Amino acid sequence: MIKACLFSLDGVIVDTARCRFLAWKRLAAELGFEFTELQNESLRGVSRFEALGILLRVGGLTGRFDAGQKVRMASCQAAWYREYVERMTEADVLPGAVSLLEGLRREGISVGLGSVGRDAPAILERTGIRSLFDCVFDGSLVSYAKSDPEPLLQQAALLGADPSECVAFDCEAAGIEAALKAGMRSVGVGDPCPLREATVVTGSLDGFTVDDLRWLIREQNRKCV
Repeated sequence: MIKACLFSLDGVIVDTARCRFLAWKRLAAELGFEFTELQNESLRGVSRFEALGILLRVGGLTGRFDAGQKVRMASCQAAWYREYVERMTEADVLPGAVSLLEGLRREGISVGLGSVGRDAPAILERTGIRSLFDCVFDGSLVSYAKSDPEPLLQQAALLGADPSECVAFDCEAAGIEAALKAGMRSVGVGDPCPLREATVVTGSLDGFTVDDLRWLIREQNRKCV
């Protein structure tokens, strides 16, 4: 039985990674070089200061700036990122997300959202989908590692669901790891290779329905018997 579905925000519902890339690209332009989307892949999963170090290496500027200058550059990138996030609209919701969320609600399945970022509620409001979530858990009060199951467990508790009745949706291996630790089934969204520990994997939510979810989980359960 599926009683609740718990979604990660970035890469599943919206693509804030695009906003981060634009902010880094803007910083690179200020420093006098071009920064591409391919190069941006090396920034995934690292801290802002680690990302800045990689960016400076790409531009051949390693060792050119002192600590204070680096702090100011990182602050500029963060401010530009927030600027791009503030421009997000309904058009920035990823294909299939709204349809699936609406389908879950029609079926009486509770819907939660978890994000390690602090801007999740604002993003949901700007994109017009806040009403599709029964609870929103973000990083505004406590900071958790992506693989920590506690946010998922707290969402389940808020929704009155046992972990075994929950399905977590995530596009990162660490999020799938958190679901496993929490005793939940999971749907990996994206490239199957890093998401191989998920219960099921789908390339995107576009065309993915509640019936698909139930069928895939039934098939997975059948294989485990």
